[in-house]
Amino acid sequence: MLVVGGVLFVGLLFSGAALGLYGPMPDLQQLENPKTNLATQIISADGEIIGKYYFDDNRTPIRYEEIPQNLVQALIATEDERFYKHSGIDWRGTLRAFVFLGKRGGASTITQQLARQIFVGVRSRNKIKAVLQKMQEWVIAVELEQRYTKNEIIAMYLNKYDFGYQADGVQSAARIFFDKKPLELTLEESAMLVGMLKNSSLYNPIRRPELVEQKRNIVFQQLKRNDIITEEEMDSLSKIPLKIRFTPESHREGLATYFRAYLREFMGQWIKENPKADGSEYSLYQDGLRIYTTIDTRMQQKAEEAMQAHMKNLQKEFFRQNRKRYNATAPFLDLRKGEIDTLLNRAAYRSERWRKMRLAGIAESDILKSFKEKQPMRVFSWKGEIDTVMSPMDSIRYYKYFLRGALMSMEPQSGHIKAWVGGFNYKHFQYDQVKQGRRQIGSTFKPFLYATAIDQLKLSPCDSLPDALYCIEPLKHGNIDAWCPKNSGNKYGGSRTLKDALANSVNTISAQLMDLVGPRPVINLAQKMGITSNLPAVPSIALGTPDISLYEMVGAYSTFVNQGIYVKPIVITRIEDKNGRALFEVVPETQDVLGEEAAYVTINLLQGVTKYGSGARLRHSGLEKSNYVYEKVITGYPYVFENAIAGKTGTTQNQSDGWFMGMVPNLATGVWVGGEDRAVHFKDIAFGQGATMALPIWANYMRSIYEIPELEISKEDFVVPENLSIPVNCDEVSDAEDSETPKNTKADLKALGF
Repeated sequence: MLVVGGVLFVGLLFSGAALGLYGPMPDLQQLENPKTNLATQIISADGEIIGKYYFDDNRTPIRYEEIPQNLVQALIATEDERFYKHSGIDWRGTLRAFVFLGKRGGASTITQQLARQIFVGVRSRNKIKAVLQKMQEWVIAVELEQRYTKNEIIAMYLNKYDFGYQADGVQSAARIFFDKKPLELTLEESAMLVGMLKNSSLYNPIRRPELVEQKRNIVFQQLKRNDIITEEEMDSLSKIPLKIRFTPESHREGLATYFRAYLREFMGQWIKENPKADGSEYSLYQDGLRIYTTIDTRMQQKAEEAMQAHMKNLQKEFFRQNRKRYNATAPFLDLRKGEIDTLLNRAAYRSERWRKMRLAGIAESDILKSFKEKQPMRVFSWKGEIDTVMSPMDSIRYYKYFLRGALMSMEPQSGHIKAWVGGFNYKHFQYDQVKQGRRQIGSTFKPFLYATAIDQLKLSPCDSLPDALYCIEPLKHGNIDAWCPKNSGNKYGGSRTLKDALANSVNTISAQLMDLVGPRPVINLAQKMGITSNLPAVPSIALGTPDISLYEMVGAYSTFVNQGIYVKPIVITRIEDKNGRALFEVVPETQDVLGEEAAYVTINLLQGVTKYGSGARLRHSGLEKSNYVYEKVITGYPYVFENAIAGKTGTTQNQSDGWFMGMVPNLATGVWVGGEDRAVHFKDIAFGQGATMALPIWANYMRSIYEIPELEISKEDFVVPENLSIPVNCDEVSDAEDSETPKNTKADLKALGF
């Protein structure tokens, strides 16, 4: 009678839970579509997850087939041995737990634990309420078992569990604790994750590795108990130490941080313009979107490594040259104290600290005063972060010392951006120099002028013009005064072929070409090639006076490689919702802007730059005498490339900006290096020119990706148009022309202290 009464009592409790007497129960729609916040994934062209966008839940659900069997076996053996034999409630386990008061295992099945995670929530400390919650779990568990297969329940459970450190779900956990995909997990790694399921705060592998190892070994015992492994295997596995490869996921750390920041802004605009069917907006942080990008993680990794290696060495040299004993106004050059104070104050006004204090209603005078008060802070250094004490204003000056750099690499034929490096440390330098930054481009603008002249006048690389001071008259081509650009070093004499003139950035030849075609046709061509920055219609643009972004420049240069067809740079190929339904697919934007012949002849001219011009060090040609000057700051020099390369260096006034644009038949890559402010630069051109600041990053990046055959980066010649009518192979190149290749003189070397 007592037993019957107990059964009836439990039945009544069960019925009360089903009727919602103890609290709201999920309806059928909720059971079939349980609400879970899902992180948006950023997926690379080679199928890797570059990063995620999320608020609190860094969750990316995976299918049962993507879960390793060793993890499934460890889970069932440890948490629910009778999982495949019950329908949500293990009555045998429940009775055992009741009789032995939980000393021989708990009663919660995997399905019940899932029900608690999704619908019930944290178990109440009130014993009566806890019992009623248990009834709710039972009802929901039975409902879940009726609607989902056992495999689906396992996948839902492992996708839902919070392992800590923003490792929400098994995919995030595998990546954060082991830097692996779930299917790559070993048995001992799976066992560690299963051990954490009891209490991820207590069994924390970062804070309590010994306790976690003990718990993992208990999982091995359960596997042995269920005859999944032998006793010998259990003993062997138990001796393996935890091998954590902790890879925390952060918006400010990891691969392609600057690209991810740009993509977040892009997606914000896309979401506004592409609402859901019901009119509401997608959530970038909760709706589990999948963004398929053009970035190749292998190329991105090599690009970031090349940037890091060279900038570290270059910065070391910059520090050496800008010590107080050498430069009293360091890190600035050519500025008076009042100008420096104005520059630093302007930086303070633009800072996040200033913005927050203003929003808090603090007076401007008090804010400025606070910027001069010392306080503890952690700052960037090339040897690692440093804990120090300094005023915010001192920290602004400290960060001004650091040179900045950017790289963008793109496939000209498709427009796919393969690598995007907006800087070398997003945590401390968040300004993206690929698309946000616009700087003077120097001689890298000259190919637009040459291409215009070739297209209009059918000029040949072998055509010659006199190398003499040349002036464009006042009021001609839009300039108010006479424009008479000088050559570097005020060197003139004889005549120059166009190929030699572009290779060595001879300004007098550029002036003559500009006078022949005028600035407007040059601007029209540049704009058709994707340059959206302001281009004033004056002759001086021939020397690269406009401020243009690296993003625009790489897109424009790609047109030369792509037989004169401009393809707008692409970063996203497809966007899907959490169910894999396509929400967006890219349609390439192309425009035929330059004749195929003119595009090839321009490429031929740019090949001269890397053969015997300002980019010749790519081939270790003609620079042997000065090699020891540069090897202190250039990683991996000499390079000795032998394949076809078209390129152009660029150096702006006072060496404030160094550029190198380099192309092979299926890849165009641009690099920029400079200070945050133009008053931060090398004093001498030996270190401040584009060939020293930017070219080495390009060279090391290209050399490293050539070592990955699967990328299929071309080493072939550029495609020659059929029926090429403009001669490009000059019969003779005089010794006099060769002698014009820039070299360091003995006086230059002595001035540098060598």
